[in-house]
Amino acid sequence: MVEKQFKVTAETGIHARPATLLVQTASKFDSEVFLEFKDKKVNLKSIMGVMSLGVGQGAEIKISAEGSDEVEAVNSLEETLKKEGLAE
Repeated sequence: MVEKQFKVTAETGIHARPATLLVQTASKFDSEVFLEFKDKKVNLKSIMGVMSLGVGQGAEIKISAEGSDEVEAVNSLEETLKKEGLAE
């Protein structure tokens, strides 16, 4: 399992559009991918799961992946977060 911590920097947090981008990115991989926030863990391939967390600006989140392409999955999600200005 690979996991990385991030701090959400986007003013609007992870709302519909960025959540969709993250779900699309996660869905490209075979590994199981999860997003954790405030002791809740959801499947990052589920838009409803991600939206249910209500991640706002300043939130500390953790992305983890487990499977054959776990490293690539986490690295790709990190790239998406940074490229879109969502988190650091």
